[in-house]
Amino acid sequence: MGSAEKKFIIELPLKVVLTENGASNFIGHNKKLLRFRLADNVDEYGISLNKFSPQSIQSMILLDYISKIEISMSEFVSLRQEVMDLSKVIVYSLLYKQFDRDVYSALIKCECVRKHNRANPSHLIDERTQMSERQLRSILSNKEGIIQTTRKSILEPIWNAIMSNKDYSDEEKNIYLLMTEKFMNRLGLMNWYIITMFYKSDGANEMFIQIRNLLTSYMEKSKVAEYISVMVMELALNNENTNIRKEARTMYQGVDDIDALIFDPEIRAKIVKELQRKHELVFLSWKLGGGSTSIGKQGRLSITLYNKDDEFQEVKENIDNAKSSNTNKKTLIDFYRELPDGQEGTDLGLYYLSYLDDACKKVNVKFESLVNQFAASELTVITLNFNF
Repeated sequence: MGSAEKKFIIELPLKVVLTENGASNFIGHNKKLLRFRLADNVDEYGISLNKFSPQSIQSMILLDYISKIEISMSEFVSLRQEVMDLSKVIVYSLLYKQFDRDVYSALIKCECVRKHNRANPSHLIDERTQMSERQLRSILSNKEGIIQTTRKSILEPIWNAIMSNKDYSDEEKNIYLLMTEKFMNRLGLMNWYIITMFYKSDGANEMFIQIRNLLTSYMEKSKVAEYISVMVMELALNNENTNIRKEARTMYQGVDDIDALIFDPEIRAKIVKELQRKHELVFLSWKLGGGSTSIGKQGRLSITLYNKDDEFQEVKENIDNAKSSNTNKKTLIDFYRELPDGQEGTDLGLYYLSYLDDACKKVNVKFESLVNQFAASELTVITLNFNF
């Protein structure tokens, strides 16, 4: 589970689309933004990265600086681990943010906060309360001892439950202990402001119980990060193999056994090189949330994969015509079931999809898949939507 953050540097060609906050921050630090066209034919502003630390991407997501990340390559298999690591970093980051929001929603409903609001109508602590980071840091600057004490009080019962659970292996226990630490380490300043304000009140235990319940819930939710990364990689490899087969038929006309051909390492390398020369790419993007002001959509993640040529206008026309009769929408399960016999990885795709669907249902993560197929250009767009 924690493998996404073990690598210090990941090498992948990223296009990072910034939010308004992110763009303002970069411009404020005299960083020039790039204008680039994404696979959906939309021009966006952001930054381009070829090497990055997982922590830097996570920090930008937690600060609401990133709205979308896109990578495009002809060949994914050699960078399998890097793509999966990036996917896990993105999912974990969204879970940390959603946990922080849920904790705040729970805290402002606690009796000690309600009692404070009744006694201080001019200084309410509710969903509309806003305090700057500078103000919060100033207030909390001399409360580090209180924060550490309350943090320990919140975590110890969970740690004890993990260590005494006979169903967990030693490795699982270590993973869960680490996850609890990570979630608490990323709890926002506003939540610590409330916790330190009421930690001595009669309602402190109610607050701690609420946080523990959410922490337990999010430890379980974090399991889906692994399933999502595997599913994303399976889909990327499926698209890659589709392109390689198509090119192989052009390069090696008359060969009957295309599958035997493309899994010969030397021949496959030649085909990939030709795809790169022709700029035949598989595009993979992660769209994060619905924006900080989109109520109910902050915990949303949309992952999209598609193949397209360099003819952006043709793609745009096909996307614009998505609702017309030449568009066939179906679920991802239908997509896998209808792949031609002998298609590599079909059963594997259904296997992973089944696990992902079950994992999401168990931890109350909403998941849907959609496949759009555009007959005119043979463009296939696969979208996985999650709401944490």
